[in-house]
Amino acid sequence: MQHHTISALVENSAGVLSQVSRLFSRKGYNIESLAVGVTNDPTVSRMTIIMVGDDLMVKQMISQFRKLRPVIFVQKLDSEQAVHRELLLIKVRAEMRDTRDEIIQISNIFRANIIDVSRSALTISNTGDTEKNDALLKLLEEFGILEMARTGTIALERGVYTIHEDNKEKGEFNYGKNVL
Repeated sequence: MQHHTISALVENSAGVLSQVSRLFSRKGYNIESLAVGVTNDPTVSRMTIIMVGDDLMVKQMISQFRKLRPVIFVQKLDSEQAVHRELLLIKVRAEMRDTRDEIIQISNIFRANIIDVSRSALTISNTGDTEKNDALLKLLEEFGILEMARTGTIALERGVYTIHEDNKEKGEFNYGKNVL
């Protein structure tokens, strides 16, 4: 069992996220990470879903995913051929000047940004892969984490390849949509 990234373009309309989560729930599969946002076309959103499973499970999910009416396109992203990132916001206790200096040094090593400063806390923003954010969290735990928020992973294929139709074979679109 390993992590797999599924990327999908879907209609930007109410209820799409609910349909996708029900699909995973019906199959008994867990969504490890889910990020959804509008694309450069305001009528289309991009979903990035991380799931744990074997290749057969992922193929089955993609096949079922394609049958949903609001889905425009869906594909599995190869981990070596895609860039994955997530955002981490973390508020750390920093009541002493030496503590603040040490936290700032750690943040600089990770190329993280200090986005809010108070006399007793620092808020740090870091963008990177999950492993980078986990490593930063581990180092900052000793100072006392007051609050933390993480986005789901987002991903894009490397190079000129895109999820859009003009780069794919025409036969693979809207498969199964007229069957129902």
